[in-house]
Amino acid sequence: MPPPPVSSKIWRPAMKPPALLAVLLLLSLSFLLFLLRPTSPPFLLSAQTSGTDRRRLSVYVTDLPRALNHGLLDLYWSLPTADARIPASSDPDHPPPRAHPPYPASPLIRQYSAEYWLLASLLRPGPASSSAVSVVADWTEADVVFVPFFATLSAELELGWGATKGAFRRKEGNADYRRQREVVDRVTAHPAWRRSGGRDHVFVLTDPMAMWHVRAEIAPAILLVVDFGGWYKLDSKSAGSNSSHMIQHTQVSLLKDVIIPYTHLLPTLQLSENMDRPTLLYFKGAKHRHRGGLVREKLWDVMINEPGVVMEEGFPNATGREQSIKGMRTSEFCLHPAGDTPSSCRLFDAVASLCIPVIVSDDIELPFEGMIDYTEFSIFVSVGNAMRPKWLASYLKTISKQQKDEFRRNLAKVQHIFEYENSHHGSTGSAPEDGAVNHIWKKIHQKLPMIQEAIIREKRKPEGASIPLRCHCT
Repeated sequence: MPPPPVSSKIWRPAMKPPALLAVLLLLSLSFLLFLLRPTSPPFLLSAQTSGTDRRRLSVYVTDLPRALNHGLLDLYWSLPTADARIPASSDPDHPPPRAHPPYPASPLIRQYSAEYWLLASLLRPGPASSSAVSVVADWTEADVVFVPFFATLSAELELGWGATKGAFRRKEGNADYRRQREVVDRVTAHPAWRRSGGRDHVFVLTDPMAMWHVRAEIAPAILLVVDFGGWYKLDSKSAGSNSSHMIQHTQVSLLKDVIIPYTHLLPTLQLSENMDRPTLLYFKGAKHRHRGGLVREKLWDVMINEPGVVMEEGFPNATGREQSIKGMRTSEFCLHPAGDTPSSCRLFDAVASLCIPVIVSDDIELPFEGMIDYTEFSIFVSVGNAMRPKWLASYLKTISKQQKDEFRRNLAKVQHIFEYENSHHGSTGSAPEDGAVNHIWKKIHQKLPMIQEAIIREKRKPEGASIPLRCHCT
């Protein structure tokens, strides 16, 4: 039997009133929700229009005496003697070379040169300091307040040329402490600090010892650090329990602070210059370290006799530098174990050398996470696995040539992100437009909503309220 004929009445729109009513109801609800949408409170409007929806971060530079920044460079280059921490023959800066670089060339100090390049980006002439930041003359119009103190250079001067060994931790007779004290007194007396409690102020503290005596006083600020080593304290209450690895800290946090890269010490190798790499894994550095770096000595003993693995101990003087250049450029992988702190400039030397980093540091924090994915150009290995005899070398041998080539291509793509200067390419005094400096400013920009929230929350605390400082994030 043939199917019944299809009635044309089925196709009349008038025959589907429920669908039409549903559409009209949905449109009405949408319009009502639009009318009733919440609006921002008036006191947050200025923060929103001057915050993350603007292309550039506005920065006010605190007025500090020249003696606290570039004057410290003058002092450094006037020193007649070598750094007491290294052999005189290994200090490239004393006596000063005729055409010395703007920031010390000594590897102990140059790796921390971010303070110099960040300030340089704010002093650059022109209406716009860079594509990521603009300088304002009125602190009330600024997103953040930059404190132009060369805290690392100040600390290094005391560590390398102090009156007596060990004087760094004392206040009496400590020139670095006097400078720290002057900076804090000047900055905290300014109305910009009182407005925010310092939460929108930026300090560059690349050396783990920078501003060591006054850290508690500047803890609310945005701290630019290479890692959190030297800031954490073990929670004494859990020291004897299974959770002794947990750390309690009230001064640093990934919520407010920014991890920034070390300045790499080796020249950059372009992908087109890459050659054969007969060595499987390479490491050069000090075998004996302290604190979390104790794992390095144990790892050294595990790896030293592995075929295809080169473990060299040495100081980054002129001879050591040439050995490192050759070693990193002829190796597939470069080992990056923790030192006295979870990270070191060795990681960024490996990136510059197109040597795939093998990171063995469970507590490491890395620059610009969220902007780049380190797993695309680095190998991460737990300390536990790395300490197993023959495990690490065997694992690295399983990585195919195709995978290694892909890692290396990705390394070449991110090299510029960790670049503070172009001096190794022949130019001086300038930073790459899309290099480390601008990425740091962009990362600070990302922190603004949380900083603004913290300022507002602090304002509503009633007088006499006692709320403990606490900050724990992973």
